[in-house]
Amino acid sequence: MKEYERKQLLERVGREAATIGADIPEEIEVQGDTLELQQFVFEIKRRDTVPAEERERVDEAKKNLRRERNERLELIEEGEVSYERGEALARSIIGIDRALNALEQLEPADIEGEAARKEAADQKRWMNFLQQALGHDDGSPRRSSL
Repeated sequence: MKEYERKQLLERVGREAATIGADIPEEIEVQGDTLELQQFVFEIKRRDTVPAEERERVDEAKKNLRRERNERLELIEEGEVSYERGEALARSIIGIDRALNALEQLEPADIEGEAARKEAADQKRWMNFLQQALGHDDGSPRRSSL
């Protein structure tokens, strides 16, 4: 592959909008195992939320997909591959990115718990702000105002 072809492929893979209109591959080999990626993503996405018992499986799949993406990207960057092979790698990377985007958009199954955690974090930030604004959080030890 010529250097300008390599740069074109890397630029295409790195584009933010690269996944728009891209298909998730039906099957992909990840870490030596064949994964029916399209079916897996659609099965998980159909639920809208990921149940706790499935969260670990989804997280593991995302980790493996990221690793596979990086290995394929490295082959384009540094490997002695033909332009046709580089083109196929670029298409597969974009498909992996599309699958990762779909999996990243999933909400946890415990929506109420997540909302409560966000509310508690908001209240804590508000209290910290008020303490700083009122001068009660200057880093010095607190004294009683008796």
